[in-house]
Amino acid sequence: MTTISDIPKTSRTAIIAKFNEPLEIVELPVPELVPGSLLVEIELSTVCGSDVHLWDGSLNATTRPVELPLTGGHEMVGRVVAFGSDDERVDSAGARLDIGDRIVWTNAACGHCHDCVVTGNSNLCRNRQGHLSVKANESPYLTGGWSQFGYVFPTSGRIRVPDDVKSEWASAASCALRSVIPGFERLGSIEPWETVVIQGAGPLGLFATAIASHAGAGKIIVIGDPESRLSLARDWGATDTISVSEHADAVSRLDAVRELTGGMGAEIVIEVSGARTAFPEGLELVRRGGRFVVIGQVGPHEVTIRPSRLTSGQLTVLGSFSAETRHYWRAMEFLSRTKHKFDFDRLISNRYHLDEATVAMSKMKSLEEIKPVVLPTLAG
Repeated sequence: MTTISDIPKTSRTAIIAKFNEPLEIVELPVPELVPGSLLVEIELSTVCGSDVHLWDGSLNATTRPVELPLTGGHEMVGRVVAFGSDDERVDSAGARLDIGDRIVWTNAACGHCHDCVVTGNSNLCRNRQGHLSVKANESPYLTGGWSQFGYVFPTSGRIRVPDDVKSEWASAASCALRSVIPGFERLGSIEPWETVVIQGAGPLGLFATAIASHAGAGKIIVIGDPESRLSLARDWGATDTISVSEHADAVSRLDAVRELTGGMGAEIVIEVSGARTAFPEGLELVRRGGRFVVIGQVGPHEVTIRPSRLTSGQLTVLGSFSAETRHYWRAMEFLSRTKHKFDFDRLISNRYHLDEATVAMSKMKSLEEIKPVVLPTLAG
């Protein structure tokens, strides 16, 4: 590991310079630290579906306009190599933090807006700094994971990775799992007689399956593809799976769910697919009096719904966006406490070097990968 005296002036970084074109490998300045900030040496990163959507341009103008160039990647684990001040040697949950410790970290909320202070929802802060807000050619430069080094803002939450949690798991959980956890938080308790339908079999859907199984749901139905992901969902607790390729339209999938639920639909539906039609479809999958939590809908598309479905069905519809620092901690704890119950290694697919990140995203986009790893080294 790099020591303080060995920290270079620049960091090799993969940046998105143009939408849907190969990432460029550049040298970016290693920033000066300010009190409360950290410099970490990136151990590894994983590819998220949002990385793919950012790269191909489809994420642009969803919640805010995306300005390039940006450092690639936002799921990562880093080892602390320098502190901005000596009095900050604890993580956000109070655990001791030393040089060499592994951490995951959040974007930086401003701490002084209505969302941060009045409602306590720092995940909704419009002034957050981090992956999508700081361009790669502006200080502090190193705000993404596809780099040798990373900068942790003074107001970023930082959580120490438990010793028994592999870095690959922690990286994958630093977006997918931590995004699912607040959705379950909003749902409330899951009873053993309840059925949970999960729309999507990507990393979020698979983690949602594990949480629902661990919470004791009586029946878990996962809708998605390909079969490799559905197989993993079954091994992680899904009692039934519905292949999108075999049930190509919403009516067919609705019939399949009703057949599995005695014609009633599910008490709980969790949308984590991000598909354009998933929201109106999910409303039909919920039984009367049920709950529908929407996590995956971040695109700019619009859909048509029938509002009377909400009133006549007395449905509870909940939105859940991103996560707060406590959810990162809970994600790490879930991995640590359930590692013998769920084979998290099966979520991790192939490894790629920094200059192969474009290949990793292309294979993620084509569903050839579940969760590829990007290393901060060059091929060869």
